[in-house]
Amino acid sequence: MNNPIDSVMSGYTNLIRRGRNFVCLCPFHSEKTPSCTVYAENNSFYCFGCGVGGDVITFVMKIENLDYVEAIKFLADRAGMTMPEDNSADSRAAYMKSRILEINRTAARFYYNVLTHSPEGEKGRRYFAERQLLPKTITKYGLGYAPNDWYSLTNFMRSKGYGEDELIAADLCSRGKKGGLYDRFRDRVMFPIIDLRGNVIAFGGRVIDDGTPKYLNSSDTPVFKKSMNLFSLNFAKKSEEKRLILAEGYMDVISINQAGFENVVATLGTALTQEQARLMSRYAEEIIIAYDSDGAGQKATHKAINLLSDAGVKTRIIKMEGAKDPDEYIKKFGAMRFRQLLDRSGGAIEFELAGCRNGLDISTDEGRIEYLKRCVKLLADISSPIVREVYIGRISDETRISREVLFQQVNSTIKKRADQNKKREWTEIRTFQNEFKKDPEAYRHSKEYKAETGIISFLAAYPEEITYVASKISPDDFVTGFNRKIYAAILEKSKNSGFYDILSLQSEFTADEMGKITEIAVNSKDVNINKTAVDDFIKFLKDRADNSQDVNALSDDDFRNYFDRLKKKK
Repeated sequence: MNNPIDSVMSGYTNLIRRGRNFVCLCPFHSEKTPSCTVYAENNSFYCFGCGVGGDVITFVMKIENLDYVEAIKFLADRAGMTMPEDNSADSRAAYMKSRILEINRTAARFYYNVLTHSPEGEKGRRYFAERQLLPKTITKYGLGYAPNDWYSLTNFMRSKGYGEDELIAADLCSRGKKGGLYDRFRDRVMFPIIDLRGNVIAFGGRVIDDGTPKYLNSSDTPVFKKSMNLFSLNFAKKSEEKRLILAEGYMDVISINQAGFENVVATLGTALTQEQARLMSRYAEEIIIAYDSDGAGQKATHKAINLLSDAGVKTRIIKMEGAKDPDEYIKKFGAMRFRQLLDRSGGAIEFELAGCRNGLDISTDEGRIEYLKRCVKLLADISSPIVREVYIGRISDETRISREVLFQQVNSTIKKRADQNKKREWTEIRTFQNEFKKDPEAYRHSKEYKAETGIISFLAAYPEEITYVASKISPDDFVTGFNRKIYAAILEKSKNSGFYDILSLQSEFTADEMGKITEIAVNSKDVNINKTAVDDFIKFLKDRADNSQDVNALSDDDFRNYFDRLKKKK
C-alpha cells in the first residue's frame, strides 16, 4: 500500500494511537474531543460525530474537494506513480477541471504581462506603487491588471484556442444579451488565488477609482470553492511559525507578507467559514486576528473568534492604535512595531469582555447590571474552571460585586445551558436515531430496510459469503433504492474475481454516500449476524409481497418473533 490512510490523514489532522487504530479530531466538522477513528488494518476511517467515512480515496475526495478520478491521480502523484488514460464521465470531468486550471494560469500570465509590460498597465503600476509594493512582491504574488476593455482577455484567450464554454466555466467571461462573450474583470488590479498545489484556481479584482463593487471575486467553479480556500495559504504553510495571522483583505495580506511575515492569510471576499477555520487549524496552533479596527472589522472579529474556538485553535486579537488596518500600521510604524503588536496581542476573552462594555455607561446602575449580564454569558462559555475563576475575580474587582454572587450566576447559566443541550440532544436522538428517519424511503419500509442492511452488514463482515448470498437473492428483491444500489455494486465488483471490498465503491457512490456505507461496515464488526439470520432476512424480503401483515407496524420485539415464525416454517 503506497498510501496508507494513517500516513495520508496525518498530513491534515493529528492522529493519536488507540490500540490497533487511531483517533483524531474530525477534519470535516468542528469538535473538541476526537470522534473520528482511523482503521489502519483496512485503510478506512469513520467519524461517529458527523457520519463521514470511507477509505483513503474517499478521504482525499472530501478533504481536497476532488472527484474520484482526481483523487486517484492525487494519490498516484503522492506515491510517484502514473495513471493510464480513461475516457469515462469522471475522466471527462477531470479533463474539464484541468482545462480550467490551464485557462486560469494563462489568464494570470496575461494580467501580469499587461501590468508589467503594457502601456495599458500604467494605471495598475501606479496604484501598486502608491501602495508601496515592491517589484519582487508583485512577481511573488503574480499580481496583474485587467484592461479597461470589454473584450481584451476574451480575444486573447480565443487566440490561444480556448472555447467559449470553457471560458464561462472558468468564470473569466460572461455571455451578453446578444450571445457574445465579454470580459468579467475590467479596469481592476488582479490578485490570483493559488491553492496549496500551486494551481491558479480563481481571481480577485479591485477597482482603482471609486467604482463599484470595490472587490469582484470569482464565483465558485469546478476548481474553486471560496468557502474552502484562503488567500496566500500557499505561502503561509511554508512558515515555521506555529501561528497564522488572519487579515481582512488581499492588500493587508500582501503588505504584511512584504514586511517579512510569511504566515498571513485572508478569506476570499466572504466572512470566515467553518471550513476555513478548520483549514487554518491544520497549519497553526494559534490564530492572531488582524482585522480592521472599524465597526465592521470588530463584528467580523467576534464571529471569527467563535468559529476558530469551535475548530480548537487558540485565538488572539491585535489592537491597533493610530491606524485603521495592518497595511496602514506597517507603513506608519514599520515591521518591528507590527511584530511587537502581534506579540502583545490579547486573548479572545479580553476582546469579548471589552466588547461587553459597548454602548453602556457602567457608572450607572442600569449600565453596570447590563454589563454584568453580558459578562456572565461570556464567562459561562469558558470551559476551563481555572481560567473562568481568574476572569470572575477580575470582573468582581472591577464592578465591586462579590465573587460568590458571580460564581452563582455563572454556574446557574452553565447548568441551564447543560439542561438545554441535554434536551436538544435527546430531541436529536429521537429524530435521527435511525438512518431511515433521514431517508423517507427507508422510513416507509423500515423493516425491509433493516433486513437489507443486515444482509449488507453480513457481506461487509464476511465477503467470502458473496456467492452464497447471491444465489439466494437479487438486487430486485431489495425495496430501498440505496441498499439495492449497494448490493448491486457488490455483485458487480465480485463478478469476475469473487472478491470485493465494500469500502472501494467510490466510482459508483459519492463521498457522502461512502460515509453511509462505511457506517454499515463499521457497525458490522459489532453486530453478530450469522447465516441463519441472513437466511431470515432474505426470506422476509422475498416473501414480503405475499405477506398480508403490515410488518412496518410491528415493534422490534414483534419483528424478531415474526422471523422466528418464519424459521419454523422452513
